[in-house]
Amino acid sequence: MPSVTTSDVRRIRDAVFFEGAARHRKLSRFWVLLLLAGTIATAGVIADSTATVIGAMIVAPLMVPILGAVFAIAIGSRANLVRSVVLVALGAAAVVALAYLIGALTPIDVLAPSNTQVAGRVNPRFIDFIAALATGAVGAFALVRDDVADTLPGVAIAISLVPPLAVVGLTLEAGAGDQARGALLLFLTNVAAILVTGVAVMAAYRVRQASRAVALEDADGADGPAIRSRYPVLLVVLLAAVIVVPLITASRRLTAGALATDRVSRVAEEWVHDTGWQIVQVQYLDGRVVIRALGPLPSPSPEDLRRRLDRVGEAGTDVALELVPEERVELPGR
Repeated sequence: MPSVTTSDVRRIRDAVFFEGAARHRKLSRFWVLLLLAGTIATAGVIADSTATVIGAMIVAPLMVPILGAVFAIAIGSRANLVRSVVLVALGAAAVVALAYLIGALTPIDVLAPSNTQVAGRVNPRFIDFIAALATGAVGAFALVRDDVADTLPGVAIAISLVPPLAVVGLTLEAGAGDQARGALLLFLTNVAAILVTGVAVMAAYRVRQASRAVALEDADGADGPAIRSRYPVLLVVLLAAVIVVPLITASRRLTAGALATDRVSRVAEEWVHDTGWQIVQVQYLDGRVVIRALGPLPSPSPEDLRRRLDRVGEAGTDVALELVPEERVELPGR
């Protein structure tokens, strides 16, 4: 079975805990990098720039206190567990507030229908949880094995922490509560996945046993009373279970929406055939299929589309039709 050494335990503790003489320096670094990452992520979302958002992922330090909570659970450090959880909560709230303020200065609302960065983060699915589990395992593995620490930038990109929080703030400011809840669920999904796989990796590497052999560097009582690992582990498992339920529900809803969108799209193409109109976009949004069509006047009959949909078994599908007529007017100069 794999195991860590006492030097590994000291190294990990120094990397993820905010304690000791360097505590204030670590905290200042955390807050400066987090606020800068939040600003970069928010700007990237508003600009709909994937490259900018990825840059924010690399800069963001929010993974450190999450892994700190994992390590605290593994070694039974109550003080550091509380400290890490509080830091994650305050950091998340700070990014949301920062994004809200930046959104208030933006002249247009940043919402899913017009922004791909928002759209990609407001409908988390169960597959996102699976991906986050694997990414969290890599992060914990890179923590206990210093010879694979060079994978951490990739982990930062793969696990999305700050960008969903930026989306929460922007969509809250725009009054889109449903989208904000979806982005928050994505953030919580990623945090829960890191905790679950992180605790599992720490257990596999016998971190708790190694920590007992470490010379009592915390002999001054900084850790306070120890905690039994099974209690926070049970809490982590419960958190993951609570997160999984809405993810499965959302996955089923999105799958049904994708199938309905495909069927409606085929009917819509037949509907505009030989009319001079073209279907520009068909997407599933807010529980209904939205069709955008463009063409010359007169426009095709919406009632005819509804009848066609009813005939193919889509009587229960809500459809929103956006018809954009093409009109050309000559305005010659005098």
